[in-house]
Amino acid sequence: MGPVPADRSTTPAAPLDQLWPGQTGPVSGLSLNSAKIRPGDLYVALPGSRTHGARHIGQAVAGGAVAVLTDQAGAALAGPPSTWPVPILVSPDPRAAMAELAARLYGHPAERMAMFAVTGTNGKTTTVFCLAALLEGLGLSCATIGTMGFRWGGQQLPWPHSTVTTPEAPDLQASLARLVELGCQAVAMEVSSHALALGRVLGVPYRAAAFTNLGADHLDYHGSVESYFEAKASLFAPERVQTAVIWSDQEPGRRLAQRVRRAGGEVVTVGRQPDPGQGRHLAIVQEEVDPAGWTTVQLAAGPDHPAWTFRLGLPGRHNVSDAALAVGLAWAAGIDPAAGLDRLATVSVPGRLQRVELPAGAPRVYVDFAHTPQAVASTLAALAPGRTIAVLGAGGERDPSKRGPMGASAVGGADIVIVTDDNPRGEDPALIRQAILAGAEEARRRAPAGSRAAAGRIYDGGARRDAIRLALQYAMAGDSVAVLGKGHETTQEIGGVSLAFDDASVVAEEWRCLSERRGSGHGAD
Repeated sequence: MGPVPADRSTTPAAPLDQLWPGQTGPVSGLSLNSAKIRPGDLYVALPGSRTHGARHIGQAVAGGAVAVLTDQAGAALAGPPSTWPVPILVSPDPRAAMAELAARLYGHPAERMAMFAVTGTNGKTTTVFCLAALLEGLGLSCATIGTMGFRWGGQQLPWPHSTVTTPEAPDLQASLARLVELGCQAVAMEVSSHALALGRVLGVPYRAAAFTNLGADHLDYHGSVESYFEAKASLFAPERVQTAVIWSDQEPGRRLAQRVRRAGGEVVTVGRQPDPGQGRHLAIVQEEVDPAGWTTVQLAAGPDHPAWTFRLGLPGRHNVSDAALAVGLAWAAGIDPAAGLDRLATVSVPGRLQRVELPAGAPRVYVDFAHTPQAVASTLAALAPGRTIAVLGAGGERDPSKRGPMGASAVGGADIVIVTDDNPRGEDPALIRQAILAGAEEARRRAPAGSRAAAGRIYDGGARRDAIRLALQYAMAGDSVAVLGKGHETTQEIGGVSLAFDDASVVAEEWRCLSERRGSGHGAD
């Protein structure tokens, strides 16, 4: 397969006057990075966290930029237009302009595929993977975009990892164009609140988009839960999405459904509870878990539709919710999901309750991406009955307000809580752990006497490998150990340095070392 983004040898350059009236010359690409400009690119100079991109116009022009797009502040920094041998294009909203230019440049590729979006605090990746499996089962070639990168045809595609979840508009449009070239028919993508606030998916028409839930996350960027909600809600404007698919068992979802309906948009709600809006509703009416951990799920779409039943291997009610949303997305898009439901039994999401294979007699150990209070609670609740040990940390230079609540959620769902480092980045790891430990201790103090939380034990496990080792030392056969926060990630960022660290691999290594030292697979109690 060719690279993503699109190979420029197969993507014709667009005349600049088609992108920006009154200007001349061909444009073959867009870039926000002055150091990565290639001849024929339009350089987009935006304000950053440390400096304004307009300060690097000289580097971009030297690299072959044929024009510069910026805002008023950037134009002021650039000085008189005669200073530069290329046009300086000024927009009051350069991000929106960039998104539209990128869509035009690559021939509006999103209009040639069935586009699906998923946003929300938790569950985006699982919903996307379930939807892709369902669509593939229906014979549609489906790609996924999100936390796991770009995936298509069962393979990971190379792509410019400009952001964690949703790429910037030029990278996104270029990659969509490449997917069209490869013959892709549908795309299921995660859309983050940052992407929505920064206009990365403007110009992408969605056949259906899902809202999973809303918890406390990214408040360091958005400032408040209300602002965070508004960023998510902006995706569901009727002009952007044909049909909104909304989890309605939570107040923010019900609020969003009412808003979309008032605006004249189409809504499908999904949930275990009845839809208060009395519209199209997909209800989870049955969830039966067998001894092997498989869940048989039955969905009802109303008296005019047959019930849909499928088996799901992903444990936990939250994964059932995500799978139901995936079915709702297909239904909302006018696709009968029945023939693809069998594929949901095969869905496996890296780093989402991923079981680490250990020898017989070892505890059950899971690696999961849970990194919000809500996700920690849901993940621990999904584990098998019995003693549970949780290992968790919180990312540095990210929303600090969720650290204490994460500790509280862990105490509510685990018998032993071991606090450790996640990606401390530039922060002092000990201070991050201290905030989580404080939340955990407070939750234990407030817990009713005799409850799991009141009887639980809490430890500062220090560095992540040490904490994992400690958890395995305490674990016995029949226990469940949940290593939370990093999931599929294979690196750990400490002090600005990215170090190799894969939770699943470290668990296997540490269990092997402990077994060799003890001569048995049993831990301490």
